[in-house]
Amino acid sequence: MTDIYKDKLSAEEYRVTRLKGTERPYTGEYLALKDTGDYHCKCCDAVLFKSDAKFDSGCGWPSFYQQSENQNVVYAPDNSLGMTRIEILCKHCDAHLGHVFDDGPLPTGKRYCVNSVSLSFKKQGV
Repeated sequence: MTDIYKDKLSAEEYRVTRLKGTERPYTGEYLALKDTGDYHCKCCDAVLFKSDAKFDSGCGWPSFYQQSENQNVVYAPDNSLGMTRIEILCKHCDAHLGHVFDDGPLPTGKRYCVNSVSLSFKKQGV
């Protein structure tokens, strides 16, 4: 069976999205981006997050307090690395996005901590 993502993604994008890796903190392309628009899944282009839900959590990865109204982010238990966390995945293609934590701002109290390489950004009005 051919892995369609091997040809579509860079080695780093593949490692993070398909092999559940993590990019180094404070290195991601979208960490400091403040433009208005939508964050999409790098693998399948599903809308995952809106820029108005993005905030600076200081954790080293782009953070959002809620997923987009499209509800394209799903959750799975992650007990790797000796920790218990909640992994976030694209509902459509199972791409690993990052993890969600209960230490975010209101109104949700959630912090979706997302690898930049698992995202693409589409600026509003472009």
